[in-house]
Amino acid sequence: MKRLSGKWALVTGSARGIGQQITIGLAQHGCNLILHGRHVDHVNATLQQLKPFDIQTQIAVGDLASEQGTHAVIQAVAAGAKPIDILYNNAAVLNPWQSIWEVRAEEWHRVMQINLMSVIALTNAFVPAMKSRGYGRVINLTSGIKDTPHLSPYGVSKAAVDKYTLDLAVELAGTNVLVNTLDPGWLRTDLGGPDADHGVETVLPGALVPALLEDYGPSGQRYSAQDYRRTEADHAL
Repeated sequence: MKRLSGKWALVTGSARGIGQQITIGLAQHGCNLILHGRHVDHVNATLQQLKPFDIQTQIAVGDLASEQGTHAVIQAVAAGAKPIDILYNNAAVLNPWQSIWEVRAEEWHRVMQINLMSVIALTNAFVPAMKSRGYGRVINLTSGIKDTPHLSPYGVSKAAVDKYTLDLAVELAGTNVLVNTLDPGWLRTDLGGPDADHGVETVLPGALVPALLEDYGPSGQRYSAQDYRRTEADHAL
């Protein structure tokens, strides 16, 4: 029996890239999915990819760049009346490449809102119910970025996500709500760019490891998807 069969997962930023790959991997395990995008038509490609799987899907629309947009996502999920068992906080943005001295306050706020504050808001909205039910998996996407001051807002936001994840893991110890970070690696996506080390498909199967943990398994840990990767030649077979 598939361990995630019948469970519900919300994957932010699931219209393309890493988020889309995560939804496909979860669907292969029988997990029902709530897809997120800024507009309804953004998730059409992902819906097409999920058609072969015997799962249920819903859509939650909202722009995580604002509190109002984040609240819209929360409301859309609540309207579906399905308990969230797995939360993948995947959506994130980079700031433009520029000197650390030139990054305007507005850009710092934009990056922190999407990459950190929306993560906190979604966690606050859905994790207390996971705790009450005695089951939950929260996976916060992080990054291995370092020594890159030109992308300081992005790097700082991910460092903050790391610390927030550790605090959550302590808060939820013993509840069977496991909170971990996932470093997908440098992937060829719209965010990662064409010169990245790996194709986006290599995020699987590693991206699913923290969702497939046994009850009362590790929490507050960092998982690297590339530690579990299949080669790109394997994907071509």
